Amino acid sequence: MSGQTIDEGKPGTLRLRLPATSANLGPGFDAVAVALDFFLEVEAEAAPEFSVTATGRNADRCARLEDNLILETYKQLLRKHDRPLAPLAIRMVNGIPLGMGCGSSAAARLAAIALANHFGQLGWDTDRILEEAYKLEGHPDNVAACWLGGFVTAVCEGTKVRVARADPPEEWRAIVALPQDPLATSEARAVLPASYSLEDVVANLQSVGVLGQAFAQGRGDLLRLAMRDRIHQPYRAPICPLLPILLPLVGEYGILGVALSGAGPAVLVIVDEEEGLADATKAVQKAAENRMGMELLICRFSQAGASQLIEK
Repeated sequence: MSGQTIDEGKPGTLRLRLPATSANLGPGFDAVAVALDFFLEVEAEAAPEFSVTATGRNADRCARLEDNLILETYKQLLRKHDRPLAPLAIRMVNGIPLGMGCGSSAAARLAAIALANHFGQLGWDTDRILEEAYKLEGHPDNVAACWLGGFVTAVCEGTKVRVARADPPEEWRAIVALPQDPLATSEARAVLPASYSLEDVVANLQSVGVLGQAFAQGRGDLLRLAMRDRIHQPYRAPICPLLPILLPLVGEYGILGVALSGAGPAVLVIVDEEEGLADATKAVQKAAENRMGMELLICRFSQAGASQLIEK
């Protein structure tokens, strides 16, 4: 995180920029994620009472004073740690679609933690911020990628989050295919079985072992195998119908790999280079031409994680 620290007096205005994330990437269930270059941007300052103004995606939901994940988490943290509940005037620009598997809840919770850390003067470092975010989110992958950027593999030791990180290849590009309707993570988790065969578990271990090396070494030739999954995608496909439509495109049109983005319903399509985007985009559009309301986000992988700027 960048910016200055204010130790005395009234905390100044805090500006935050947090990237979207795509988790799992096929076999890395609750373990791997990558940051994407569309963002939640938040500006907050102390005020006589709470207010939120929002533009961008889902602006009406983001501007609520009730049932607002950022505000609820901010208030919860300050109460939990016996800090005064400082009202905030918040302005935000949201570029992360809600309920699509693009890490919107991780970005919102991390924004709330950063606000509580600043205005509550909690003094938390990165390790503590990730620990708090993991406890709130329930899995470490999205929060680690959002806070640190790049491709991450996260493992938990109690409530501590340990992260191995790599910069994704600069030439790779991503297409995020968004269906019309969102999907609650709780619904996506409800369709998963209680146990798996040894064969399926071993297959996933092989794939996810290669996945990290593929991102770290820029081995696009390995993604076809590295992004295969038997743990969650076969069970989520009926409620994420873009996935079975787009999976057959792997190996064609410069498409290196296809997977659900997080729990879905969005699908992440990885393309080998900028020059291949046009053909890959046309192929995705053609494959899903009967899916009304589909939107495609063309983006890069973000090597930068969350950033902050504090102004007196």
